[in-house]
Amino acid sequence: MSSIPAVREPPLIVLSPLLRPLPPACRFILRGSAEVIASAAGALGLPSSATPCRAATRGDWAALWLGPDERLLIGPCGRADETIALLGNALTGRSHSLVQISHRQVALEISGPHAAAALNAGCPLDLDIGAFPVGMCTRTVLAKSEVVLWRTAEQTFRLEVARSFAGYVSKLLATVAREFQPP
Repeated sequence: MSSIPAVREPPLIVLSPLLRPLPPACRFILRGSAEVIASAAGALGLPSSATPCRAATRGDWAALWLGPDERLLIGPCGRADETIALLGNALTGRSHSLVQISHRQVALEISGPHAAAALNAGCPLDLDIGAFPVGMCTRTVLAKSEVVLWRTAEQTFRLEVARSFAGYVSKLLATVAREFQPP
């Protein structure tokens, strides 16, 4: 059997004034006890936080709370092997699951004064700053796509979406963005 290398084409992203693709990132799903989560955070230099639906950040790394025993770890691309070794050392002897999902998802940034309203065209959450403050993150839906939504600034959101849905989601947001443009 011959080995043919996989060729991964970048997803088609429909750009709009509200949306831009973010650079590739290294992503992991970590599942484990509070001790496991804290050990992984320490290894990455992140603050350990058990606050539901909040992101812990430091430098290029973020740990997004997706459940009591689940974090989405996002960091710089190109250091996956180093990160796996670092986390492997920190988690040795502890029951956990660590799965690299770097190529499964892409990140989009939605920003501007109409970012929350544009997302609410397909997302059922209350994205008012009082209900969904800076630093909050959660798994939700945007129209028919499951996404991870993280508010990184008052008028800025990071959207983690499956690569296969990136075109669909970006086209939806580009269509919605037209509603906010002057005639």
